[in-house]
Amino acid sequence: MKAEPKAEAAAPANSKKLVVILGLVAVLAAAGGGGAWFMLKGGGEDAPVKHKKSAPKAGPPVYVTIEPFTVNLQPENGEQYLQLAFTLQVSGLEEVEVIKNNMPKVRSRLLLLLSSKKASEINTPEGKQQLSAEIMEQVRAPFEERGPQQDVTEVLFTSFIIQ
Repeated sequence: MKAEPKAEAAAPANSKKLVVILGLVAVLAAAGGGGAWFMLKGGGEDAPVKHKKSAPKAGPPVYVTIEPFTVNLQPENGEQYLQLAFTLQVSGLEEVEVIKNNMPKVRSRLLLLLSSKKASEINTPEGKQQLSAEIMEQVRAPFEERGPQQDVTEVLFTSFIIQ
């Protein structure tokens, strides 16, 4: 008769172990699913940072005047220079402040871009349009790693002299 009580005592112990194991499996599955959801939704360290931009505001355009540049162009037929002044059209006053606060970076990027050009590349209307697109690309680029892009909508040349 002693064998029967051991069998009865073993059954509750085994069922407790089974409940504990099933509970652990459920917790691990939930944690794994939650982790996968978190990573897929962009919560991981390597996920790109998304920045919300406000919708373009109706109203008069906002401009940022950039001080003139004078740069040496790439040589073709002797020394040539470009003197360039332009204004940026941006989406709002916030963009004006961001660009003004980062003006040393803006000027550095644009000096590198402009000094890499040849007069023959930028002397035609098509060349000027291409240069305008390249200037916008340089100014739109984030000023900080993983930062937001600037909302520049147009480059308006106010002076364009090649000597």
